[in-house]
Amino acid sequence: MSVTPSTYPLVPKIQKDTILSLLEVGKRADGRGLEDIRKVKIIPNYIEKSDGSALVNIGDTVVLVGVKVEPGTPYPDLPDEGILMVNAEFVPLASPLFEPGPPDENAYELARIIDRSFRETKSIDLKELAVQPGQKVLVVWNDIYVLNHSGNLIDASAIATLVALARTKIPNYEMNEEGYLEKKEGYKGTLKLTKKVITATVAKIGKYYVADPTEEEEYVSDARLSVSFTEDGTIAGMQKMGAGSLEEGDIDAMVDLAWKVSQKYFSEISTAIGLPPQE
Repeated sequence: MSVTPSTYPLVPKIQKDTILSLLEVGKRADGRGLEDIRKVKIIPNYIEKSDGSALVNIGDTVVLVGVKVEPGTPYPDLPDEGILMVNAEFVPLASPLFEPGPPDENAYELARIIDRSFRETKSIDLKELAVQPGQKVLVVWNDIYVLNHSGNLIDASAIATLVALARTKIPNYEMNEEGYLEKKEGYKGTLKLTKKVITATVAKIGKYYVADPTEEEEYVSDARLSVSFTEDGTIAGMQKMGAGSLEEGDIDAMVDLAWKVSQKYFSEISTAIGLPPQE
């Protein structure tokens, strides 16, 4: 998928003025308060033939994640670890802005944010994926598909990725006489997650900070900040988007709001996949 910059809609000044006038009285166009998130719906194991999957709705934004575990060769500097690969695809039917073609910088940015969150926190025990250290390991392919774009793709993708990985089954691969990994019947178990990590996004519009921005709010925002957290509050990464600048006070306020939002996401995820909150 590619996004042609010239196709982004021009937001009339009256629309931005309307959004700002609502924010002044603590309201938003969809009726939410500034710190409220839209309804979150999570369906684990959505794709029957994948090793792990999840469909996530945040409001009208829809993201599907599918996970496939396959044999591969380890990185030379990490011979005793398996590999996590995150890819993102913006399906053209998801938005008039999305065009057919190879992924562009927006898709790469989304995939990089999700990948970094899990990699920096070591949320996946990659050593358990080493079948024959230095020669054969398992590669976890995490593919993100944006099916409908109504704002805040990063948070929806992060939720779907965590749920899909938490429910990923490890295929039963065994070394055959020729030295190749051969897939047998059944599964060896589930992918081991040592930590749960999620990303929460906050937009700055004028002097106001809003959680879970819609597509329209993203267009009029001065800047957005996506913050990745583990359940104990450790910050795994931050990504600033948009042309506007952020002062130190802005960052502090946006990180605080993002942490509040992450707690709501963690609660929704724990309910969906049956994992108790981290103590």
